Amino acid sequence: MKDDYSIETKNPTHNSKELKQLLSSQDNDFYQIIFLASKLCNVPMACMSLIGEDYMHCKYSTGINFDKEELRNSFSHRTLESSNQVTVLNYSEDPVLFKQVGISYDRDIKFYAGVSLKNNLGMKIGVLSILDSEERSLDGSDLKAFHALANQCNKLIEFSFQNQKFQEIQNSLKEKYQELEKFASLVSHDIKSPLANIISLTELLREENKGKLDAENVEYLNYLVESSYSLRNYVDGILVFYKSEQMLDKDYENVNLEEIVKTIVQLFNISTDVSMEYPKNITLHKVNKSALTQVLLNLVSNSLKYNNKKERNVKIQFEDSPYYYRFKVIDNGNGIQEGDINKIFQLFTTLDTNDRDGNPGSGIGLATVQKLVTNMGGKIKVSSEIGKGSTFDFSVKRL
Repeated sequence: MKDDYSIETKNPTHNSKELKQLLSSQDNDFYQIIFLASKLCNVPMACMSLIGEDYMHCKYSTGINFDKEELRNSFSHRTLESSNQVTVLNYSEDPVLFKQVGISYDRDIKFYAGVSLKNNLGMKIGVLSILDSEERSLDGSDLKAFHALANQCNKLIEFSFQNQKFQEIQNSLKEKYQELEKFASLVSHDIKSPLANIISLTELLREENKGKLDAENVEYLNYLVESSYSLRNYVDGILVFYKSEQMLDKDYENVNLEEIVKTIVQLFNISTDVSMEYPKNITLHKVNKSALTQVLLNLVSNSLKYNNKKERNVKIQFEDSPYYYRFKVIDNGNGIQEGDINKIFQLFTTLDTNDRDGNPGSGIGLATVQKLVTNMGGKIKVSSEIGKGSTFDFSVKRL
């Protein structure tokens, strides 16, 4: 038969996972609440205890130093079983209890007040307590302040649980993404090897049989080569998109913008029909060089590919501000229909247009750009006019 103050400590909400989580966490906000409880109620000691299997475990305290106490013979036991908002006890009311508890606290305790702490389901999981070596009482404002601090503890506890759940979900998603990234890499690699053989053999077949095949067979071979190159670009795009996560993990460093652009120019082996303008002698401080290079690479690539004019112009502009680096990539290309502007950053979404070599887009390049820009703390937008060109305006947050 249970005594008057008996509680069920084996409640499913008081599982070892929750207890271990709270006991292992280090949240300065809890310390501040304990400190405020002591100061507002003008007492030398305060603590926050959590319900274990058979013990109350002290998590945070000020003015006293104890690890745990037996639940049955504790002030917390009285608080948890009380129907009052605040349980107030003095030595003269129950000297036996105070003597028993004094052993755990290793202090001469004459006054105690406690409030039950609850989780979001309303289940009691701990106690916020204040103590004194002298008997005393709490007035209305003290009681109100003490109870308000307990409510803040409840909110912090719930936040701690929710944050833990969030971390678990985030870790799970990260693992799944890494698995997907690995899968994409393996599949892409397995596709690229035979695809390279198809391209080289088809081009060899076309070259060795030049003048021997009729127009229809030549058209078939040309279509096979173009389709193979298109598939290769698609596979390369998938690899870049999934590797963008690795780029974002790179260290931030000081980089020279001119050197980044020159590397891109050399990579494309830009012909004489292309003019490139870009800033000189600009140093960017603490930026993700890999991610920024990939963004500019994709935007410059699109500016060159989707431009059917005899003279192609690409201009990169830079603007420094207190909180962001801002860039503009301006071209005189084919332009984008107004109704398509909201589509171009969506993964795998392609427009009904081919590049200057007749190849369709993969719908991956600009999705990668937006992903990288967003994760660098910036935004990207585009303005365009058919036949006159496009301007991609993006920002990178300064650190």
